[in-house]
Amino acid sequence: MKYDVAIIGAGPAGLLAAIHSAELGARVIVIDKNKQPGIKLLMTGGGRCNITNQIEDIRKLAEVYGADGKFLLSAFNKFTPQNVVEFFESRGVKTKAEANGRVFPKSDRAQDVLSALLNYAEKLGVEIKTLTEVREVIVEEDKITKLLLPNNDEVWADNFILATGGRSYFKTGSTGDGYRFLKQLGHKVSDTYPALAPIFVKEKYVAELQGLSLKNVKVSVYSDGKKIISKIGEMIFTKNSLSGPLPQDLSRAVARELPHDVTLKIDFEPDKNSVELDEAMLSCFYENNNKAIKNSLSKFIPPKLIPIILRLCQIDPDKKVNLVTKEERKALINLLKDFNLQIDSIGGYDYAMVTSGGVNLKEIDQKTMRSKLINNLFIVGELLGIDGPTGGYNLQVCWSSGYVAGENAAENA
Repeated sequence: MKYDVAIIGAGPAGLLAAIHSAELGARVIVIDKNKQPGIKLLMTGGGRCNITNQIEDIRKLAEVYGADGKFLLSAFNKFTPQNVVEFFESRGVKTKAEANGRVFPKSDRAQDVLSALLNYAEKLGVEIKTLTEVREVIVEEDKITKLLLPNNDEVWADNFILATGGRSYFKTGSTGDGYRFLKQLGHKVSDTYPALAPIFVKEKYVAELQGLSLKNVKVSVYSDGKKIISKIGEMIFTKNSLSGPLPQDLSRAVARELPHDVTLKIDFEPDKNSVELDEAMLSCFYENNNKAIKNSLSKFIPPKLIPIILRLCQIDPDKKVNLVTKEERKALINLLKDFNLQIDSIGGYDYAMVTSGGVNLKEIDQKTMRSKLINNLFIVGELLGIDGPTGGYNLQVCWSSGYVAGENAAENA
């Protein structure tokens, strides 16, 4: 059967591309090897689906993705974060904005987001073929002619959109098939790394901190003694790792440095320098003159962390604060400003929310998402060699790139 647009991958980018193509009158088929479409979407945002971020300035939005962010400017202007909100609101998914501009469905249910996409796609006549793996992409004279499926089935189309996703959450079918197809088609694909993943550390005492959540802490990454990156944000300790928005954002940089000697340095009081912290601690000790030090540090350190800090400083937890020496106080301050953890590893693709790396952006037309090597191929979503931090930024790439590709694929059918 011949289609106007054939899409490989029924994730967020593929579904949005299919919908917009169909809105423009194209006959569309989406092929996915999973039992049901959009499985990975159900896992985003801890099952709540952080659909986008409220940034209104498109240039500032692009800057979030680093030096390559300018590649996304055209797509973001075509389908903005506000357009995303309007798209879902108009289809019955009420939204809400939370801290740092993160936008979620009011129901906190990713299923509502997926259902809205699938219901609209069905209404538009999009054909979704699941449990079907593309065996081969056939190319003739710089154009894809057809897709070979199991049982010798074939899918013919005027234009093709590759939306398979990366390698993250590989149990959902994200096994890197798209990268294999891209290489076979002549595209350059950079090394890929798990991103937005927990950071596992070597120190065993971290298990004592399991469940401890911290806000407004500064974490710096050092590789072989050289500072790589530093950010302020929120984090949580697990049994043997650091997780939450801040470590997950830093994991992209860490993954590229391993297996070098990589260290995390945590500043628990980034708003105070050492002198200011010393003055605040002296004042606190003066007010708590007869108290044991273990009961006098909660202003600076979460209770769960106090025993470990004192142990590392070799200070008797029952020591009265009026007997704490200047050297001991200095040791406390140094540790609060420079708490070191040795990195063991990064959570692999089974933990990572996105894949960092992908197809060379120079080989993609940023205004259309069309391949510069294959005339009727469009590349979208996580396959693009660009990724952002947590906060709805990576789904925005999927929505915007899918929208642009869907539009141009339909118009050129």
